[in-house]
Amino acid sequence: MNKKVSDIVARFLKEKKIETVFGIIGSANAHIFDSINNLGYTKIINVHHEQAAVMAVGAYFRASGKYSAAIVTAGAGASNAITGVISNWADSIPSIIISGQEPSRFINKHKHLRMYGTQGFNVTKMLNDVLKYGVCVSDPKAIHSELAKCYNISKNNRPGPCWLDIPSDIQAQEVKDIDFPAQVNIKNSKLTPNLLDLMKSSKRPVILGGNGVRLSNAKHEFQELINTTNIPTLLSWSGIDLLPNNHPYYFGRFGVYGQRCANFIIQNADLVIVLGSRLTLPQIGYEFEQFAREAKIILVDIDEFELKKYKIHKYFNADCKDFINELNKEIKGEKFNYNNWYQYCLDLKSKFPLIDREHISGDYENSYSFIDKLSDFLNNDDIIVTDMGTALLSGHQAIKLKSNQKMFTSLGLGEMGYGLPGAIGASFSCPDKRIICLNCDGGIMMNLQELQTVIQNDLNIKIVIFNNDGYLMIKHTQKMLFKGNYNSVNKKTGISLPNFQKVFEAFGFNYYKYDISDKEDSLNSFLKDKNQSILEVFMDPEQGFLPKVKGVLNEDNSILSPPLEEMSPLLSIDEVKENMIIKLDDKSLNIKR
Repeated sequence: MNKKVSDIVARFLKEKKIETVFGIIGSANAHIFDSINNLGYTKIINVHHEQAAVMAVGAYFRASGKYSAAIVTAGAGASNAITGVISNWADSIPSIIISGQEPSRFINKHKHLRMYGTQGFNVTKMLNDVLKYGVCVSDPKAIHSELAKCYNISKNNRPGPCWLDIPSDIQAQEVKDIDFPAQVNIKNSKLTPNLLDLMKSSKRPVILGGNGVRLSNAKHEFQELINTTNIPTLLSWSGIDLLPNNHPYYFGRFGVYGQRCANFIIQNADLVIVLGSRLTLPQIGYEFEQFAREAKIILVDIDEFELKKYKIHKYFNADCKDFINELNKEIKGEKFNYNNWYQYCLDLKSKFPLIDREHISGDYENSYSFIDKLSDFLNNDDIIVTDMGTALLSGHQAIKLKSNQKMFTSLGLGEMGYGLPGAIGASFSCPDKRIICLNCDGGIMMNLQELQTVIQNDLNIKIVIFNNDGYLMIKHTQKMLFKGNYNSVNKKTGISLPNFQKVFEAFGFNYYKYDISDKEDSLNSFLKDKNQSILEVFMDPEQGFLPKVKGVLNEDNSILSPPLEEMSPLLSIDEVKENMIIKLDDKSLNIKR
């Protein structure tokens, strides 16, 4: 039986149980939209910018592990999607993008031209560095194999985005409809972690959990490992929800913008087992030699190239779930005793709470103390999605997560504007959950149009906006580099923001304000509102982000990066010594306090 190529695309989505696609219709993808609509299985979510469509696809997967897809048109429709594609690539999120293209006769006849038609350009070639696979379908009979290839490649080994570009005339052609090629899951061979001796000889071990644990669907196995070994555990921001904050062996999130307790722990470890974290510079600091400098570091990653970035004691090129399962088998029946180390970690946790004196403001609400209060009001199964800036830093440093909550953002690319599309993707993925979207006044403006998507689809999304009069993180950068000579960061220096109450009410949201006088009453009313609502939190426009490993500007304008244990506000040298088991780094001795 013959079918249109576009009908085969629609059938493929159904066969792979892809229930939702995000996109914007255009003349170049009209056949695909029509076929999806006629089949009736997959729901089309019409967003208002292609960037938001691909971001939503990534968030859909992050929230539930289920697939969706983005359908975009040619020209600017394709180019608009690029930021979302890079975001999913940077965070290893499997995703499928299908675009319409100019008729194939233009492509084939004018390959030598810079552009072949009004909107025609080779988008897959342009994105070659950030796609796991990308192809323009030149032969309609290849549609079955190319669809299967995209789906399979996107999820095997290190996941990532795949792009299928289909000329409009090929979408309309009829070909014989056959079975799709079988999907082959590539598995690593049997692993032999052989870590038992290292774990037994260690006095101060630490487990680091990252995004790879989440991507391999190994949360249960990860928790089993921790409960068996009783090893203090730290989490990266991308693995932030792998353990609830009240877990007895959870001791925080480490990094440049980490938690002081967690940083002391990782720096004093003698064995660090890294599961699914690529140890980015914001996590370890800007000089690897200063990170856990007396520890043997064991690194597990599915990407062999990530394993070779730093000098590692031992590494395993493996899927996290496969590895953890093997390790759990290896240690079964073994007894581990890290009581002294565990007590040290408990003492640090007590000594350095998440919310400290630096988070108490006078005339304004501090974003850290707000997140702390918000945590107490949230449901046990809420999903928290953040944008960048204040929402990212305060959210990931101060949030107190419960056992069934999820939290994520775009960390690899760190693009402003992610919060709202991310919340939309999460809401469609988990329609029975409430989505808490943490945003900032600058970030929300990047994809403000998607407020209408929330209203159109009656999504259960609560939006928090931190109002700090512009780009607060950049203000701090300008303070350090240019002695506070501000440029393009607030209304006074060239960037203004609207009256958010009027804007949100125009879209149909209920508006709430949270400032130093309103406190919890407005927060409670905002969360209990059964309609779409926004809470605007008014902050000090100069508020700092603390604690932080703060770089020091040298006379030659280079930046000195202290080790992770040296977080601002700086402790006295005696207090640093008191909390360090290993020898102090020379930089600690030379820091002006």
